[in-house]
Amino acid sequence: MLATLARDLLSGRGEASGVAIAADLLALYRAATKDERIEFLGVLGERFNPDQKALEAACRAYAEQGAAALRGLSAAVEAPRQELFRRLNLAPGGTAALVAMRADLLQWQDEIAAGDVVDADLLHVLKSWFNRGFLTMREISWTSPASLLERLIAYEAVHHIRDWADLRRRLDPADRRCFGFFHPAMPDDPLIFVEVALTRQVPRTIQPLLDAAKEPVRGRPDTAVFYSISNCQPGLRGVPFGNFLIKQVATDLKRDLPGLKRFVTLSPVPGFMRWLAKVDADLAAELAGSDWIAASGDELQARVTRRAVAYFLDAKGADGKPLDPVARFHLGNGARLEMLNWLGDVSPKGLRQSAGLMVNYLYDVRSIEERHEAYANEGRIAVGKPFRDMAHAAGVRI
Repeated sequence: MLATLARDLLSGRGEASGVAIAADLLALYRAATKDERIEFLGVLGERFNPDQKALEAACRAYAEQGAAALRGLSAAVEAPRQELFRRLNLAPGGTAALVAMRADLLQWQDEIAAGDVVDADLLHVLKSWFNRGFLTMREISWTSPASLLERLIAYEAVHHIRDWADLRRRLDPADRRCFGFFHPAMPDDPLIFVEVALTRQVPRTIQPLLDAAKEPVRGRPDTAVFYSISNCQPGLRGVPFGNFLIKQVATDLKRDLPGLKRFVTLSPVPGFMRWLAKVDADLAAELAGSDWIAASGDELQARVTRRAVAYFLDAKGADGKPLDPVARFHLGNGARLEMLNWLGDVSPKGLRQSAGLMVNYLYDVRSIEERHEAYANEGRIAVGKPFRDMAHAAGVRI
């Protein structure tokens, strides 16, 4: 039934009937079981491809005529499912429904026939719809609608929000800020949000920022700390807008609070322990659990630091970029690897994924673009003096 409605939607009927068919298809998809969704997405990958003969003819024409035949080649190479996605977007709530559909694709990709080509086409249209020009940045405060605040609690991916009182501590004090990107088709649902603490120094551990008994900052803050950044829509993975958020927040905070001198993160290291288990199983086993913390000393810290330096500077993915996803994000945005913090997060999650390590990435507004270009074009990682000094103290030369 889903495939039949998809073919009907592409049949060229009038706009009104097309919107009705699109709404019916999306409603049927929402009500479908996992197996039915997988089958439909597989059909999109196998039966909604470009016409082979038309594509071959367009290629021959382009080879013979050059630019004069480019428009025909462009039309022939586009899979009909891209037009299907555009028509589905006409239905009420169509944009959000397609973002959710891509989340299904990513979750079940190994089970979907030709799921990679479906994902490539859906990502292509989502990138155009979620272009930075369509997004608005809004501050989220304790006075924001309750429905939005509930979403923040649900979407927080870095430091779990325990309850409403915990949320209020992150939003209400004068030394806290929260900003999110929103899309006009999903005005009440954030795409990404960042939590900011205004401090008088660069924090090395997360607990004071989350502590219920913390004292408000005294005096004028000089540092803005991005301590939690959460992507809210799994279906928008690969759509780049997080970098724009950080840069705009830094620019706006600097305008509103000219006394701010530093913009830094206090970031997790989510892939470190997984990587360590592969390269140094003995050390990884030693760091399992939390019993080691009380007895840890300089020797253990130096051993872990040496491995961590290698993780950040030498461990690369197939694309030659750092293995750690948070490092890829911030370094790709033009930040500098500033400081590695020992026992920065001793929560169960922090110990499990990073042996308690946290990192400060520094955003120097004057150098962001230069560092972004160096990283993107040459793979060059900007490293600050505190990180270098810490590495040297552990016996590592950078």
